[in-house]
Amino acid sequence: MTAQQESGLATREDEPLEVWIDQDLCTGDGICAQYAPEVFELDIDGLAYVKSGDDELLQAPGATTRVPLPLLRDVVDSAKECPGECIHVRRVADRVEVYGPEADEG
Repeated sequence: MTAQQESGLATREDEPLEVWIDQDLCTGDGICAQYAPEVFELDIDGLAYVKSGDDELLQAPGATTRVPLPLLRDVVDSAKECPGECIHVRRVADRVEVYGPEADEG
């Protein structure tokens, strides 16, 4: 059983995912950084940003980072629990949002 199957998430293992935060909608609650501190961090401005695989804060608007498979559940939970609805998880290949406010729920 794969990590994705164990987590109950409906993405294929061969589909790399990336995540980005819309800082214009970020409320600075820090829920994302609590769920997945390896992926998200609050900056001095009080807003959340994604981090690179090298732990570098990516502050450019719309900056994305890959979602490590072992952290997929935490990243998805961050997107679901975010009060600002500003966390977007999408497939790298076609940039279709699979988790977040613009994901197709149906």
